[in-house]
Amino acid sequence: MKLSHYNFELPPELLAEYPAENRDESRLMVLDRKARTIEHKLFKDLIDYFEEDDVLVTNNTKVFPARLFGNKEKTGARIEVFLLRELNSETRLWDVLVDPARKIRIGNKLYFGDDETLVAEVIDNTTSRGRTLRFLFDGSYEEFRNKLTELGETPLPKYIKRDVEPEDAERYQTIFAKVEGAVAAPTAGLHFSKHLLKRLEIKGVNMAEVTLHVGLGTFSSVEVEDLSKHKMDSEEMSISQETADIVNAGLERKKRVCAVGTTAMRALESSVSSNFRLNPYSGWTNKFIFPPYDFSIANAMITNFHTPKSTLMMMAAAFAGHDFLKEAYAEAIKEKYNFYSYGDAMLII
Repeated sequence: MKLSHYNFELPPELLAEYPAENRDESRLMVLDRKARTIEHKLFKDLIDYFEEDDVLVTNNTKVFPARLFGNKEKTGARIEVFLLRELNSETRLWDVLVDPARKIRIGNKLYFGDDETLVAEVIDNTTSRGRTLRFLFDGSYEEFRNKLTELGETPLPKYIKRDVEPEDAERYQTIFAKVEGAVAAPTAGLHFSKHLLKRLEIKGVNMAEVTLHVGLGTFSSVEVEDLSKHKMDSEEMSISQETADIVNAGLERKKRVCAVGTTAMRALESSVSSNFRLNPYSGWTNKFIFPPYDFSIANAMITNFHTPKSTLMMMAAAFAGHDFLKEAYAEAIKEKYNFYSYGDAMLII
């Protein structure tokens, strides 16, 4: 498979700027791989495709307000700082992206907030836009993290051109979110409401959680035509023994095991035993899934509609089949489904 196989014309008006008014009333396209059929539903109709003892695997990562705006010392130039990952909690070192990067050099200091009590010093260049910052703050670690949260902004994807609004802090977060560490939401999970979750629970559907902290690398563009040459950034993940037990019980019973999103799927496929069962795991994954690929754990998948040439689309194509997914995307464009982070959903069974 080549990069060009994942190109298509996406009308810009289908890139969703806002989420659906109600989480579970976004649209849902259902792809049946065996019958090769496409159905058009609402997300709350998801319950019709699951039975007692089926398993839904969600990603419980929580997005932190990763986008900060500061001012450069002396010049006062406004600089955007996007927090990627904490390198050392004691010395308060962070990997970040800066914009405009050409203005930020080693030794520069950035000041944040009206009172300028939070200061960062640039101590290294990592990439053209990447920097390592040491934050200087007169307070405890807890107070420092609270300050980052206070000054930070919900990191909506760059394609959303509008200003961040107060409700984004809640809507760009799944109802499963509990372990802070992501800089982007696992967007397939955004469609679940507490009401739908309760209905699934009453029906006897089992819920299992993994943690995979979504990094910006998930959305990095692929620069090589030969997909086998592309390298994914590593992302931190964990799978508990409890989750492994729930998933493996579903597999033993030959039930539907559904990964909610590409991040949950990556986590599941990153810790498979020799007898095709899920192992508990805590560490990192840089797994890149693209066709052809034999999936070991999940036999169903929920995902959003992704942008052209994205690694997310490639994983969906590996699961649905490349030609069938391209057919479904053509149908989605024709029916004016919303794409990307705040867009509509797809269930592949």
